Amino acid sequence: MESPGYILNEINKGIKMGMDSISNVSEKVQEDDFKKALKFQYDQYNDILNKVNQELSHYNDFPKELNPMQKAMGWFSVEFNTMEDKSTSKIAEMMIQGTNMGIIKGVKLLNHNPNTEQPVKNILTEFVQFQENTVEQLKKYL
Repeated sequence: MESPGYILNEINKGIKMGMDSISNVSEKVQEDDFKKALKFQYDQYNDILNKVNQELSHYNDFPKELNPMQKAMGWFSVEFNTMEDKSTSKIAEMMIQGTNMGIIKGVKLLNHNPNTEQPVKNILTEFVQFQENTVEQLKKYL
């Protein structure tokens, strides 16, 4: 079983990767409705991130920053994958793929840590459910 601090930092990492991805693609998005959807997702990630940070303080832990290489790879991936196709559909597809990776990581953490503290489990569950809902919202832009 993983420590609560580890679980919270994994959520933190997933959130920051999601927020970075949204920031990286937002300038390429032309459709106003899609921009609003991405802004809403960004704000939701930020709300969950605040909960993670607050809970981490109970464990005398601090949120870890994303590895600069991870940040660079995320940016490069967006640039490379939108070089020829900057359509809303392509960007939605990329965002769904990234979000699915977060869902997989979150569900694994839930399944492998059934006895983690309830506040941590609640945040992790919220994170997974939010991402599942995000995928459903993004599907309409494919």
